[in-house]
Amino acid sequence: MMRSLFSGVSGLTNMQTGMDVIGNNIANVNTVGYKTATTTFQDVLSQTLESATSGNGSIGGTNPVQIGLGMGIASVNSDFSTGSAESTGSGTDSLIQGSGFYILSDGSDQYYTRNGSFTFDANGNLVASNGYKVMGWPATNGTVNTNAAVQSLQIPMNSMMAAKASTTGTYTGNLSPDSATGATVSADLTAYDSLGAAHTIAGTFTKTASNTWSFSSSDLASGSPITITFNSDGSFNTQSGSAVTYTTTNGSTNPLNLTLDFSALTQYGTSTSSSTSTSSSITAANDGYSAGTLKSETIGSDGIITGAFSNGQKQTLGQIALAAFNNPEGLTKNGDSLYTSSNNSGKAQITQPGSGGTGALLSGNLEMSNVNLADEFSKMIIMERGFQANSKIITTSDEMLQDLTNLKR
Repeated sequence: MMRSLFSGVSGLTNMQTGMDVIGNNIANVNTVGYKTATTTFQDVLSQTLESATSGNGSIGGTNPVQIGLGMGIASVNSDFSTGSAESTGSGTDSLIQGSGFYILSDGSDQYYTRNGSFTFDANGNLVASNGYKVMGWPATNGTVNTNAAVQSLQIPMNSMMAAKASTTGTYTGNLSPDSATGATVSADLTAYDSLGAAHTIAGTFTKTASNTWSFSSSDLASGSPITITFNSDGSFNTQSGSAVTYTTTNGSTNPLNLTLDFSALTQYGTSTSSSTSTSSSITAANDGYSAGTLKSETIGSDGIITGAFSNGQKQTLGQIALAAFNNPEGLTKNGDSLYTSSNNSGKAQITQPGSGGTGALLSGNLEMSNVNLADEFSKMIIMERGFQANSKIITTSDEMLQDLTNLKR
């Protein structure tokens, strides 16, 4: 039987395989996180008719005489370059701007994916579209321990943030040096008790002398008044006290102890070229807040999931982990845009987004397929021509065999 027949058959078979890869690429042109696959070919065993010989005296050496027996698939490699970004507007969607992989779990095995389309299920688990849980590090009181083992990220939708009692009151602004002795400026401070109830502490700044003011409040049980002095250039100098108490009557921790800070106050005047007097303007802030319920979540570039609460506060709820591999092309495809590690991919190196070359996350975006249709159509033409050429080998070999058969007639 003619060798060319077998070579042609191997060519047809493997060109079809190459076309299968191209067809799959084109089919996944809009698949989130899909990576283009490329087929490479190699020749197979060659039959040696004559071996090579070395030179001997006056006779030169000869090269081997070998006839190839067709071709086969050398590899089907994936291109893991990052695809283009598509904005979704969803705070739980994210794109990896590097070589990392998200880690998913079905409860027993871990999988890896580039598809960052995530949502929260009814139990507050961050999950992929197939229900597999996204792995990372949950936060404890707003703190993430990335040295711990990764686990599923669960954030109940009815999460509450406890109230925080105020401990400080900070006053900022400017007191006019043009104010006459006895002039007053009002500034209210809102403070929260241990139950999260807000209390308004009405304060009054009274000018008692040049560069000297007194702060007082009839709402305070102790610590008032406080004398505040300024330097000749208008900068803050001293305050005579800071610890004050406020009496609560609603069952919260009583009294409410506060430390007042006036160091951000100034007493700057007008420039000599202006005849307009400087007005006084004071604002007050505190470090407490009422209780709040979770309203929304967003994913930062470092993978940290931040929750926004109804009390205006934000808190870290967890952090998404990423995996890196020494040889990503060695990963095994499992469908659903999932991969598993293999003997040739190396073990997963789990780290934070942005570390170890994994890449930072881009929230509100998804990574599109990196398939280039122009390249795929070009490869399709080349593959088709290769298929046609190999089919011609078979028909020509068949004609030669037919001619040989006809010699008997």
